[in-house]
Amino acid sequence: MTATVTDLFRYPVKSMGGHALTAANVGAQGIAGDRCWTLRDDERGGIKGGKRFAAIMGMSATLDTEPTADTPSPAATIRLADGTSTHTEDPEVNAILSAAIGHPVSIWPLFPADQLEHYLRQPQAPDTDPEKALREVFARTPQEPLPDLSAFPPELFTYESPPGTYFDAFPLLVMSKSSLAAVEASRANSNFDVRRFRPNLLVDTPTTGFVEESWAGQSGRLGGAVLKFEMACPRCIMTTHGFADLPADTDIMRGLVEANNGNLGIYARVLEPGLIRAGDTLTLDA
Repeated sequence: MTATVTDLFRYPVKSMGGHALTAANVGAQGIAGDRCWTLRDDERGGIKGGKRFAAIMGMSATLDTEPTADTPSPAATIRLADGTSTHTEDPEVNAILSAAIGHPVSIWPLFPADQLEHYLRQPQAPDTDPEKALREVFARTPQEPLPDLSAFPPELFTYESPPGTYFDAFPLLVMSKSSLAAVEASRANSNFDVRRFRPNLLVDTPTTGFVEESWAGQSGRLGGAVLKFEMACPRCIMTTHGFADLPADTDIMRGLVEANNGNLGIYARVLEPGLIRAGDTLTLDA
């Protein structure tokens, strides 16, 4: 089995569009500068992304400079859906983002992992139906199974993201072109554009189907780094939102559920930091 990196992506602000890279340094927090900013809900509290505010997905961000150990969240330029721009250092950035989203929000850099209050998950309203809420987040109908959340890191039941990061669960998301082709075949009238799924690494393999899921539990060298593949990525409502030239499409999730139980791609950790380039080939440990 071979898997060759064709594309690398970084997303400086959680849930916003990012940009392609030809090479990336990866470490314990994934690609340097990935999800190094986030929005917070200034009305209800808590770190929030495209699951809560779909309009975020129509925005994109680029970093002014590369991250360093002293500056893990460099200043960033944010392009809004209407083509205008703002900047993380603009005194009006929070007002501009709030107006664009239609809700009071503020933008925040990464906080140290020991500042746990910043990452706390906000309690649900007392009258919330937990199953209904999960079905809304994961865009599942009453007839479709919910993801198995027991496989997620346990801290996610207390915090919005693993403290010290703004990732949903793990620092890297790896996706194969063969998986994308498999779900595309399930819904010919839907556009399974890679932008909907926001992988960090897109790989090409000679194998058809959801090949990367077979790597779960294994580690392997990719370029100068060693990765540990953790679990298939259960997809959420964000994949169905419309943004840029992509329409809103609930059939995206119907196709994902029918083709692969709602999963697409695999989460990974970094065991040994290093440089990954386009063209590097994955070598799984024996």
